[in-house]
Amino acid sequence: MIIQIIALKNAFRAFNFIYICCRAAIGAARNLQPMKHIAIFASGNGSNAENIINFFAGKASATVSCVLTNNADAPVAGKARRAGVPCLAFDRKAFDDGTQICRFLDRHSADYVVLAGFLWLVPGYLTDRFEGRIVNIHPALLPKFGGRGMYGMHVHKAVIEAGEKRSGITVHEVSRRYDEGRIICSVECAVMPDDTPESLAERIHGLEHKWFPTIIENEIEKLAAAE
Repeated sequence: MIIQIIALKNAFRAFNFIYICCRAAIGAARNLQPMKHIAIFASGNGSNAENIINFFAGKASATVSCVLTNNADAPVAGKARRAGVPCLAFDRKAFDDGTQICRFLDRHSADYVVLAGFLWLVPGYLTDRFEGRIVNIHPALLPKFGGRGMYGMHVHKAVIEAGEKRSGITVHEVSRRYDEGRIICSVECAVMPDDTPESLAERIHGLEHKWFPTIIENEIEKLAAAE
């Protein structure tokens, strides 16, 4: 009888050990998601692009696999190459056609697109292909001060001239129209009485660098959890 009790105890311990191991394996499998590959489109200096590249360096969830620019002389191209990130410069004809763009994105396994200071309207072949997986950052609180021509200092000048007390950044999904995609997140800051477009731009850049990479990461994690 004693031998049977000991055998039952040992069997229970073995079962409990196997159960714990199985639960750990299931949890690990749930957390094991394929790394996402981010493609960044940028037109100018590339401070946001560089910040995003650095933020995701060494991350398990995502990495910046490539950068694309419509300005071969833009500083963003050099910043990407110095970071070891492949960069493609393209012209209007190539952008409208899409063949070169799509091949480059395929070559670098892009499955998420970020616009970081990219000034051209994104064509349908990109918004359709990356529906729900292409985001932009706008240097004002949408839906105000958005649309064609509303970028950079033009935005900050308009905000100040309108007498706004608050401005900020808006991260939104990209659609076929300027700044009209679903708003993901907005972060506000004060507009000071003595602000100039330049001083407001500096404050907005601080918000962009602080929040944009984190918002991208959160969106990617949501997508991964839904797969």
